[in-house]
Amino acid sequence: MAEHLTKQAFLDKVFDYENEKEWKFKGELPAIIDFYADWCGPCKMVAPIMEELSEEYAGKMNVYKINTEQEQELAGAFGIASIPSILFIPKDGQPQMAQGALPKDSFLNAMKDVLNVE
Repeated sequence: MAEHLTKQAFLDKVFDYENEKEWKFKGELPAIIDFYADWCGPCKMVAPIMEELSEEYAGKMNVYKINTEQEQELAGAFGIASIPSILFIPKDGQPQMAQGALPKDSFLNAMKDVLNVE
């Protein structure tokens, strides 16, 4: 199941943007972060896909969700202007952001190309 992140959990598990200038991923596995809001229609379309991916790829990558209404500072730190916004974080290298309600095929392609997860 996708794990919901608070700001503190994000700082501990993903990236401590308060103390680090350069991107430095703290995770053991590649990750996908879904920036969403409960009222967002496209976000509701992405939610079941995120749950499927978290189950199908358990142990290969982590799937996180961040509620932009509850974690406004976190959303602001990443310049989230539209939701859903999906952040793909490889184990090594720079994260990549995608916007909009992507179909599952797009997630699978990005996981393969960006995260090296198949």
